[in-house]
Amino acid sequence: MILRVANAADVQYVETLCQWYAESAKTRGVGIAKRDPNYLKKKMERGDSIIAFVDDQLAGFCYIETFEDNKFVVNSGLIVNTELRKEGLGRAIKHEVFKLSRTKYPEAKIFGITTSLAVMKINTELGYKPVTFTELTSSDDFWKGCSSCKNYGILMENQRKMCLCTGMVYDTLNDQYSQQHPQETINFIEEPQKH
Repeated sequence: MILRVANAADVQYVETLCQWYAESAKTRGVGIAKRDPNYLKKKMERGDSIIAFVDDQLAGFCYIETFEDNKFVVNSGLIVNTELRKEGLGRAIKHEVFKLSRTKYPEAKIFGITTSLAVMKINTELGYKPVTFTELTSSDDFWKGCSSCKNYGILMENQRKMCLCTGMVYDTLNDQYSQQHPQETINFIEEPQKH
């Protein structure tokens, strides 16, 4: 397994990732916002995403975005190849995107919204706490990203204060990552452990 910061050479995988998002939303029957291919390309080119490979095959992806002058950073778009799920890959990607967030934006509150129990469990392991939406960013740009979700009407009907997603925040600024100097990239390679 290889987990690393994505770069411009990885834009070749964008269409596959967008297809995975669409398929996942359809299969799970829950609200998952569509991802614009150009948006994912920018995430890769800026070093704001983690990409995973297993045996040289695309295996997963997750990206970060900042809001309110870097006061908030969202870890978003976690997706894993359906053939490789339940192997701990999602957890590994989520841990690496968390490290990337803490390294690049050590003063930011990290947050996310999800309907996935698996993601909620991983977030809890990382130290996130469930919160109301009023604790999340008030940035219109963030909430605009929900507009392609089938539950967007519920969100807007509730003035962006609640929806079917659970909001989670990590805001412990005195952790091990905040003691490091911010850097542009993190490279991480891990071989699977034999049990």
